[in-house]
Amino acid sequence: MKKLIAALSVSALVLSGCSTLPSASDPQVLRSFSPQPEVDPAVGPTPGQEADLLIREFYAAAAIPSSDYRAARSFLTPEAAESWNPEESRRIVDVIELTSQNTSSGDQRAFTVRGSVIGSLASGGSYVPENSGYETTIRMEQVDGEWRITDLPDGVVFERTELRNHFQPLPVYFYRQTGSVLVTDRRWLFGSQNSLDAQLITLLLEGPSSRLAPATTSVVPDDAAFLGIEDGEYTFAGMQNMSPDDRLRFAAELVWTLSHAGIQEPYTVTADGAPLVENLETMTTDDFAEYNPRVASNSVAPLYALHEGNIMQVSGNAAEPVSGPLGEAGNIESADITANGVIAAVRRDNEESQFIFGDIDGELEEGLSAETISRPTFENAGQAAWSVVNGDEVLRIVRSPQTGEVTTTRVDTSELDSISGEISVIRLSNSGAQAAMIIGGEVYIGVVERERSGDFRLTNIYNPANELGGTALSLDWQADGSLVVGTSTQETPVWRVEQDGSSVSTLPSGNITIPVVSIAASPSTLYITDYHAMLQLPVETESTYWREVPGMQGMRSAPIVAN
Repeated sequence: MKKLIAALSVSALVLSGCSTLPSASDPQVLRSFSPQPEVDPAVGPTPGQEADLLIREFYAAAAIPSSDYRAARSFLTPEAAESWNPEESRRIVDVIELTSQNTSSGDQRAFTVRGSVIGSLASGGSYVPENSGYETTIRMEQVDGEWRITDLPDGVVFERTELRNHFQPLPVYFYRQTGSVLVTDRRWLFGSQNSLDAQLITLLLEGPSSRLAPATTSVVPDDAAFLGIEDGEYTFAGMQNMSPDDRLRFAAELVWTLSHAGIQEPYTVTADGAPLVENLETMTTDDFAEYNPRVASNSVAPLYALHEGNIMQVSGNAAEPVSGPLGEAGNIESADITANGVIAAVRRDNEESQFIFGDIDGELEEGLSAETISRPTFENAGQAAWSVVNGDEVLRIVRSPQTGEVTTTRVDTSELDSISGEISVIRLSNSGAQAAMIIGGEVYIGVVERERSGDFRLTNIYNPANELGGTALSLDWQADGSLVVGTSTQETPVWRVEQDGSSVSTLPSGNITIPVVSIAASPSTLYITDYHAMLQLPVETESTYWREVPGMQGMRSAPIVAN
């Protein structure tokens, strides 16, 4: 693990309850200042509080890791405060429920505490979705006329609302295992805006979360160290043996991580006494625009539609069949299209579905045939697409840019064996590091790992949206890394699902008629196909109503966004 040598006050290094420096080396002070003591929020027991209400106050305070959970410890007796280990786990529940036990007496009380565990925070602030029950007993006694907790399990538990109140989700960026694409690693950080840059740089040097690690790689050597911040300058050491290309790539990681946390540009960064990147005394995101992990919300992605088996291009207020055979085929079942006009499609031929691959207005190469083939989904580079054959076999189909030859390999999905149901939908994330699937109506996300042999496998599978209850029919990735999901439920036909599973929320549903059988997301607009038509909704809008897509009015079609 990379070293962190702090030149900051302790409060600037608080990360999810950890307020200590690594012991591998002594801190090196880079600037002269009077360290300010870590300030606790004004949280503590309310004088004269009833026992049950004091327990609720304790669980709210348990979300505050400052000073080794000083606020939460203030609700305990001195003996309990000394023995309690809050670092054992950090679980999040939907709601805390309390029930008084019959063993309670005048100056002693016992409560059963219950809740549904929806997730936990792992080391480094990674959210891990869970779906389990929580039950424990909390014992209390009166100390000088005030109720205090005497017995409780190790670890902290707090409600989902407290996660939002005290932590903020921010992206840390690492490189895709197979290229120079940045992958979002979402972390929940506690603390003020003034400490975010130090926390984020610490996480950047420590590397990706365990869940995303199989899909990512690091360009930073193990002995690299963050020395701190001096007069606005971020200082590193241990990078003297990095190649100019790796220094440039690390700079891109750093700049985009800081920028998306709201840390103001430009950034002055040095390593081993020299600028991190030669000839760049200061750096901004403009210097690394080609690495931008997010597409701007005002960018325009070409829109196509699948209507009555034909591919149509939608532009302005009109829709026209594409030139070539795809515009008049009449038997196209599904398709995905890249921004530069490469198409992977499935067509129905007699009793079978057939995979075809090529330029949208040019020659098409035939691939595999099967009873059913799911809608294709492209990898980031656009030379390979994934699809599901007969509901259970995930295939990677590659088209040679030189010969046009199409080859097929199987993706290792052995970790899906314990999940019942057919895979009806698969969509690769914009970076290609993750795959979202619908299996038996449930949403699952898996990490895409490329093994040394060159084969691919899906690993670290999890369900980020248990709340959907098996109603999912369609999904797509949004530019910010979240999912948008269409369902068969009239009350909640469209959902937004955060990629780490920390939150699901309903989207406007004013005039949608289920089922939502198709869905696509551009950086600026969401598109769906409901029972009647193809509809659209701007990403940034307060409207609750979806409108028919201009040029496609009265034509029930499936949207295809060429991201």
